[in-house]
Amino acid sequence: MKKIIGFFFLLSTLFVDAQIKYPDSKKMDAIDDYHGTMVSDPYRWLEDDNSDETKKWVNSQNEVTEQYLSTIPYRMEIKKRFEELWDFKKYTAPYKHGAYYYFAKNDGLQNQYVYYRLKNLKDEPELFFDPNKLSEDGTAALSVMNFSKNARYMAYSISQSGSDWQTGFIMDVATKEKLDDQLDWLKFTGFSWKGDEGFYYSRYPEPKEQDKLKGVNAAQQVYYHKVGTPQSEDQLIYEDPEHPQRFGGARLTDDGRFLIISTSEGTSGREIWYKDMQDATQKDFRLLIPGFKTEPSVIDNKGGMLLVLTNDGAPNFKVVAIDPKNPGKENWKTLIQEKKDALQGVSTAGGYLFAGYLKDASTRTYQYDYDGKLIREVKLPGIGSASGFGSRKTEDELFYTYSSFAYPASIFHYDMKTGKSTLFRKSEAKFDPTQFETKQVFYTSKDGTKVPMFISYKKGLKLDGENPVMLYSYGGFNIPMTPGFNLQNAFFMEQGGIYAQPSLRGGSEYGEEWHKGGMLENKQNVFDDFIAAAEYLVKEKYTSKDKIAIRGGSNGGLLVGAAMTQRPDLFKVAIPQVGVLDMLRYHQFTIGYAWATEYGRSDNPKDFEYLYKYSPLHNLRKNVRYPATLITTADHDDRVVPAHSFKFAAALQEVNNGTSPTLIRIESKAGHGAGKPTSKQIEEATDIWSFTMFNLNMPFKYKDKVIHPNTKKAF
Repeated sequence: MKKIIGFFFLLSTLFVDAQIKYPDSKKMDAIDDYHGTMVSDPYRWLEDDNSDETKKWVNSQNEVTEQYLSTIPYRMEIKKRFEELWDFKKYTAPYKHGAYYYFAKNDGLQNQYVYYRLKNLKDEPELFFDPNKLSEDGTAALSVMNFSKNARYMAYSISQSGSDWQTGFIMDVATKEKLDDQLDWLKFTGFSWKGDEGFYYSRYPEPKEQDKLKGVNAAQQVYYHKVGTPQSEDQLIYEDPEHPQRFGGARLTDDGRFLIISTSEGTSGREIWYKDMQDATQKDFRLLIPGFKTEPSVIDNKGGMLLVLTNDGAPNFKVVAIDPKNPGKENWKTLIQEKKDALQGVSTAGGYLFAGYLKDASTRTYQYDYDGKLIREVKLPGIGSASGFGSRKTEDELFYTYSSFAYPASIFHYDMKTGKSTLFRKSEAKFDPTQFETKQVFYTSKDGTKVPMFISYKKGLKLDGENPVMLYSYGGFNIPMTPGFNLQNAFFMEQGGIYAQPSLRGGSEYGEEWHKGGMLENKQNVFDDFIAAAEYLVKEKYTSKDKIAIRGGSNGGLLVGAAMTQRPDLFKVAIPQVGVLDMLRYHQFTIGYAWATEYGRSDNPKDFEYLYKYSPLHNLRKNVRYPATLITTADHDDRVVPAHSFKFAAALQEVNNGTSPTLIRIESKAGHGAGKPTSKQIEEATDIWSFTMFNLNMPFKYKDKVIHPNTKKAF
């Protein structure tokens, strides 16, 4: 019977695919000479997001996508289920500023979190700031908020429609009134306060109107803003006109003594400059650590010594004390030695250092004093991810958040004197973790490297090779893939699916060597690791090739694009989201050039050779049956511009020739993902999982209701 149902489903999906009429995507004569190799770029016209032609193409593509999705029999049921799952109170961990504890809460389906405060943890919370009032549709979002030293003011920034561009404002904390100060053209910045007087921040020159969302962002500068003055009077603190594509950010140490400038040429490698604000003779910044071969960051200072996290001579990172007057490496004093586990970061709280490590991608946190003496390990609930170990130096408590795949995010109170963790707020998610389990396996990649992978599913799973799988990862930019609860994955497991998350090379799970093993000329290792994960799941009879969906966003979108073009036979469904898909031209838009430290650039002959080999856009082939593909992007994505997805969709629709659905979902008033309102998150999740389940031949099951994918014919 199962085979008969599957046969009829196959016929129905073939019928659906054959009936899709894609919008015309004209081709133009655009050919580039890359070091003697001629490369055609027929859909370059789609890079112009301002043209009427592109806008018409976008509307037509969305119409086709909506027509396809609207025929999936359980689409509305999936949306209802997501609304139920999403509808519970969610909180962030409290953090004390001045006399108040501040935290954010979402009552369930609110588009943006609302901020509250209270003086005592048992008091009734007082409304502090509601971003939902900034727009009717919830597309205005709070990006950054920083309180002044004595919590008299709060500097904050707002982004519109998901753009990386932000506008800065200042609030009087006592009255909750917004001041007249307004700071424009902010991007990739925080606010570092100097007492209650003003703060340091970074900004870009105002772009041309047509370049706001795609033009190259260059010449970032650091300014000091004094409260109550116009931005035009801000003091220029730092700029580097000889290197306009470098980033610069400023931070004042907690005691206000050292002003630190951290510069970078991309996503890897930094240079550190400093100014001792107590030394009247020091007029200019002085070099503390030259760039850009290591990843140093200043944690804080102890008197005249700077505490620095570094991987110089320590691929897994260590903490050293540096005397700015004698900054040579031979004078560094090691406070926290490099360990076998990779140190991910160090935060400060109550006069202590909290060092967060990963042991096989799971969090381990240790409390040290400022001399590097180990106080204790923080006992966490289990194998998972913990974050938020920070507070003012005057505090003796902090709050952290812990979660895992089957453990919804919960908040714990930590007493720094006793080391005792107490559950402060349990998640109210409508999810029963006792029904699910997670295990970690280690599989072998193409070159023999052992790679860890978390596999989560409903208890009682049968290894019969018939289970649907969502394989998700990232693999780059030193970003680890750690255990964490996600409503969408919980929904998929509820439906009988397996969620698999490998920790690919390119991340920070095993330190800088693991990162380097998946960057530049080694990037193919990342794709090999991902492909090997799928092969492992098939070999161990978790699933089969016709039951695997792959998903990833941004650099993870590149991962999906590369995997589906290299091994189209291995996957049934592909969901590349806001992906970097044109590896030859990515550096020509917004801050794409910053990724060259991770990817390389096509204008370098050596880099071009390997980029061209795996660039998803340039490796599509005719007469190949690619997975059912739903590409997602957004009109305000100025991180990875939507042209990547536009061009990939047009090219894939051409070569796929109707053998499987090739759709693109283009969100309006949204960006790379940050600040997306709840309503849009639910709509996107509905479409992604409807498409995925339908093409994996999965029924929708909830309580006593079962809807099969072949309930009715599409079109």
